[in-house]
Amino acid sequence: MTPEVGIVAYHLRPGRVTSWGVGGYGVPENYVDALRRSGAYAALLLPGDDRTPDELLDRLDALMLVGGGDVVPERYGREAVDEVYGLEPDRDDFEIALLLRAVERDVPTLCICRGMQVMNVAFGGDLVQHLPADDRFMTHGVPSEAESLLHDVKLLAGSRIAEAAGSEVVSSSSHHHQGVDRLGDGLVATGWTEDGLIEAIESERGWMIGAQWHPEDTAASDPAQQGLFDALVREARET
Repeated sequence: MTPEVGIVAYHLRPGRVTSWGVGGYGVPENYVDALRRSGAYAALLLPGDDRTPDELLDRLDALMLVGGGDVVPERYGREAVDEVYGLEPDRDDFEIALLLRAVERDVPTLCICRGMQVMNVAFGGDLVQHLPADDRFMTHGVPSEAESLLHDVKLLAGSRIAEAAGSEVVSSSSHHHQGVDRLGDGLVATGWTEDGLIEAIESERGWMIGAQWHPEDTAASDPAQQGLFDALVREARET
């Protein structure tokens, strides 16, 4: 069996692709490459699809939410600060609806960077809107820039993500300006940087994990990071 993993795509604004006069949808190829190394197919899911979450999940063996712009702050009861960027309200709607059904149906799910933030908001949590404005936190990189910051993340012993990585400390590629503040209902923190920022979360129900960093950036050369994708695909085969 070759599992099919659904990945929710980004919006691409008009002009993002040279010579295109209209917008589009896309996913950076390193996410797809990591899934292929794990032995899975990638299927793009597009915001605006009018099928129900159940209709979409019926076709899939696992789900992956990836990076991108910020979650609309009003979704977690905050007014947007000036640094909020890249809002995609329909993508928020689409991903939250998929997550809520995925956890009920025990669909294995990996949520990366923005995806982890969406996961937290979906279950009633909230976010720190701009980490550089809070002196509790160290630098975590800059969104939308090619260069990332490598820092260690300490993972909770015995957690699903530590088991997937095969280690309790992972060197992680980071470029984000937001982070989890109050945890959502039914979620537990399972990874932190040295400043205390939550860098990994898991659902108490089923196999649903979030990584605030970008494992796809270094997965080709780091078995611990590739292990997250391998574990997702392994779960997809077993459920």
